[in-house]
Amino acid sequence: MEIKRKGSLLSFRPDIKVLDATLRDGGLCNNFAFSDDFAKALYKMNIAAGVDYMEMGYKASKAMFDPAKFGKYKFCDEADLQKIVGDHKSGMKLSVMADVGRTDFKKDIGDKKNSVVDMVRVACYITEIPAAIEMLEYCAKKGYETAVNVMAVSKARDEEIDAALEMLGQSPADCIYLVDSYGSLYPEQVAKLTLKYLEAGEKYKKSIGVHAHNNQQLAFGNTIEAASWGASMLDATVNGMGRGAGNCSMELLLGFLKNPKYHLPPVLRFITDYMLPLRQQGVVWGYDIPYLLTGRLNMHPSSAIACVREGNTDYEMFHRALLEKD
Repeated sequence: MEIKRKGSLLSFRPDIKVLDATLRDGGLCNNFAFSDDFAKALYKMNIAAGVDYMEMGYKASKAMFDPAKFGKYKFCDEADLQKIVGDHKSGMKLSVMADVGRTDFKKDIGDKKNSVVDMVRVACYITEIPAAIEMLEYCAKKGYETAVNVMAVSKARDEEIDAALEMLGQSPADCIYLVDSYGSLYPEQVAKLTLKYLEAGEKYKKSIGVHAHNNQQLAFGNTIEAASWGASMLDATVNGMGRGAGNCSMELLLGFLKNPKYHLPPVLRFITDYMLPLRQQGVVWGYDIPYLLTGRLNMHPSSAIACVREGNTDYEMFHRALLEKD
């Protein structure tokens, strides 16, 4: 049977949902030091823009991460979230991310009925699937929608991915995310992986999401490539703000999608009023040569982040060092 793309560039796909991860992935750029004014304005922007989910940040362990060194969106305490979103009666849903091994989930994630949060996304590496499933089961029993982000999938072998998808297919996860953590994948690879994920999704009735990084300026291209084959949960951040090279830009994605519920002007206004001042304050994110080099070598961007932070522009020497490390 010939596999076809799901729709065309002009198609309206009602199954597509957009998740804003600005506070969460963008928080990795400034230790989550967003003001309440910023968070409230972002919340209102997302509602006005028609965004389906807003990720408020991480549920990180305060035993592992010092609250004095991070902003409140590293921990997403319920009182702090309610201060931003009030009673949260909009149609947009809220999510938080919980990393395997970095979250006291039984202590810090309470019942859904007492929370403004709708969905918990569990993040793990492919070697941590059993621990991720334990967290997914816990959060589902607490009443939350659940999703799982399997990170650094570009480093995994096909048989590992197949086994992971089989296990996650039998878990309570509502959505399984294809995550290009290192920004190393090209659209052809994304298409192949998306079809693999969709096969598991159809078998176990899960939706498939995509979370891309922009090391090779392909975050937007890879996101719409995955969507064209049937991925329906699409992550983006305003102005692409995210760790290192950043993510798929919300303004690109909403400008592309044909669903009339999505509106670009609120995003453009927010960029002018809030994102440009962040850059002027010295917060750094976005494509740069060091990220290109770690992306093409399928390496974690930590060394590139350090290179950019140090202002090192000897890219040839940096590249040579990466090759020796690889």
